Amino acid sequence: MSIEKAKRDSYMKRNALAREDVKRAQDRHRVHSLRSNKSRKSSLKLLWLLVGPGILVMLGENDGPSMISYATTGATYGIGFFLPFIILTFAMAFVIQEMTVRLGAATKHGHAELISARFGQSWGVFAMVDLLIGNLLTLVTEFIAISAGLSFFGIAPVVSVFGAFLLIIAITSSRRYWTWERVTLGFALFNLVFVPIAVIAHPVQSHIIAAFLNWGPIPRGVTGGFLLLVMSNIGATVTPWMLFFQQSATVDKGMTTEDIRHGRIDTALGALIASVAAIATVLTTSLLFTHHINTSSFQGADFAHALQPFIGQMGATLFALGIFEAGLVAAIAISSSSAYAFGEITHRSHSLNSSFREAWPFYAVMLAAAGIAGSLVLIPHAPLVFIVLLVNVIATLSMPPAIIFLLLLVNDREIMGVHVNKKLGNILGLAIALFLILIGVAFGIITIFPHLLPA
Repeated sequence: MSIEKAKRDSYMKRNALAREDVKRAQDRHRVHSLRSNKSRKSSLKLLWLLVGPGILVMLGENDGPSMISYATTGATYGIGFFLPFIILTFAMAFVIQEMTVRLGAATKHGHAELISARFGQSWGVFAMVDLLIGNLLTLVTEFIAISAGLSFFGIAPVVSVFGAFLLIIAITSSRRYWTWERVTLGFALFNLVFVPIAVIAHPVQSHIIAAFLNWGPIPRGVTGGFLLLVMSNIGATVTPWMLFFQQSATVDKGMTTEDIRHGRIDTALGALIASVAAIATVLTTSLLFTHHINTSSFQGADFAHALQPFIGQMGATLFALGIFEAGLVAAIAISSSSAYAFGEITHRSHSLNSSFREAWPFYAVMLAAAGIAGSLVLIPHAPLVFIVLLVNVIATLSMPPAIIFLLLLVNDREIMGVHVNKKLGNILGLAIALFLILIGVAFGIITIFPHLLPA
């Protein structure tokens, strides 16, 4: 009898659904029930259920380095050139990220997993290692932002970093994708705090309209510093981790080809919200440009302190909290993208619906990435703002190869079927890759041969 029971238990164990499958099936049942109901109320509920990855990836990219980059941009060059340029960068981000939605929904596989399957295991490993290194550098800057934001309140860096790490552990411990996504979304939407700050700054409406109509001029002309900020602003909206995160999150959420339209809406909403917050940040710190305040040596909470005479204690407090929030949300999203890629390449369980026992390597990579990055931030006397800008530049330079891989995958009719890329999508994707390459070449030439610039 005991032998029969052992056989039965063994059979049940081999054929039992994984926890992630059960939880994902529960989420899909809710979606199916709402989709079968054609009422307006059900349509809004369906949209609420399906949004998430797109908003998260865009607001996650409005991370600590990005917000500091936008702050530096406004303080250094004002609003004339960069307001419309920010809109352009988020339009590029939407074009790229919409492809990842279709890839995830059509193939049910993450980005690293697809690269490995279509181009060979070695390319998959290369993509994963490249992502992990880039993500580690970016995570360092996220903890820099966390520390910078909380330093405004006199909180020591070690307390800020350790507290943020514990918060990441707490959010991850739900072992439920839906809970993780909704909690992170709640933090992410706090990115809009920069909007009331911009209102407090009282920007001149005619100047804003003129910036969009005239697109320029560029104060002090084209210099190496100007191109550094151009590349940093691009790196603030279009980076490789976004491809891996949104595609994997789309799969983990259980989205299907029926959900692609909602995925596009989700991504467009994310781009809109993030661009509004970015523009608000530039508008706020343009006060420092107007009053000729030199921000080249700013560290930590210097932006919030410098803005306090113009936007008051409340405005400066909100600005510091916004920087903290940006770093925290991105740290959560970026560490999860590293874990997704690792799980996909090693063929281990890689879902936020999984238990710790089922997917301990996935959770270990996620927390290790955040822990190592947080530890590196505590190195004393590091040039924080320069590191932030440099990481965004590195992200810009690494993006063209990532776009080429993406285009090859999304044009693969065998895996995409009717959802393969259209001609316009290919033209826009190639144009974005070419633009990034040209910007990178121009930056390199001006850095090596600064005498080529007009005096």
